[in-house]
Amino acid sequence: MALMIEQFICREDNFGVLIHDPDTGLTASIDAPDAAAIGAHLARRHWKLDRIFTTHHHADHTDGNLALKAEYGCRIVAPGRSDIPGRDEIVGEGDGFTFGTHEVRVLATPGHTLDHVTFWIPGEGVAFVGDTLFAIGCGRVIEGTMPMMWASLEKLMQLPDDTDIYCGHEYTETNARFALTVDPGNADLVERAKRVRERRAAGQPTLPTTVVLEKQTNPFLRAADPAIRAHLGMKDASNAEVFGEIRRRKDGFR
Repeated sequence: MALMIEQFICREDNFGVLIHDPDTGLTASIDAPDAAAIGAHLARRHWKLDRIFTTHHHADHTDGNLALKAEYGCRIVAPGRSDIPGRDEIVGEGDGFTFGTHEVRVLATPGHTLDHVTFWIPGEGVAFVGDTLFAIGCGRVIEGTMPMMWASLEKLMQLPDDTDIYCGHEYTETNARFALTVDPGNADLVERAKRVRERRAAGQPTLPTTVVLEKQTNPFLRAADPAIRAHLGMKDASNAEVFGEIRRRKDGFR
């Protein structure tokens, strides 16, 4: 049977995500932003938490680790950074494991942090990208470099177009406003920004997104686009340089 996926807002704008394998009864949390919120959704579903898949070490993705581990005895699968609370298993680029009846592949996607990983479940057509990629956006480059982050985004762009993408935060409305400042002639983006405003006004989430939708409307994935390059005055720059300029502009956007 297909994985069941439950997504919900916690903290201020973090997404909590639970995945459940009906065939085996196993449940995993993608990151652990808030133990109480995750516990409430587990209780509502009558699920027991067996795993936490940690994308990176930032506190708003790991604050719930120890409380959830104490409550449920779950195992924590995480990248190699030593300060991830409660980690049991270290994973990195090229690793794979099974979750119930499903294959999980690990992609190293550094840039936002050096330890960042993505969990891709190809049989379900879904990837959990943490803070590397957002709907119409991407994470700040905090620990890595612009070329490093660009390489990570290129890796995610190589996933099948119909892959559902779950991100760590609900930032889409602000991201869309910024995207229109660097890609104003993109009709797909203009239409998507309208839909995003409508969904947020109705209190609805804007995720999941898909790889193909991000390729069409996310300027951080469109560094090769001639219109964006012309708008930025960077016709002859490398893709990584164009990406870096877009990211720097977003850093200063309000």
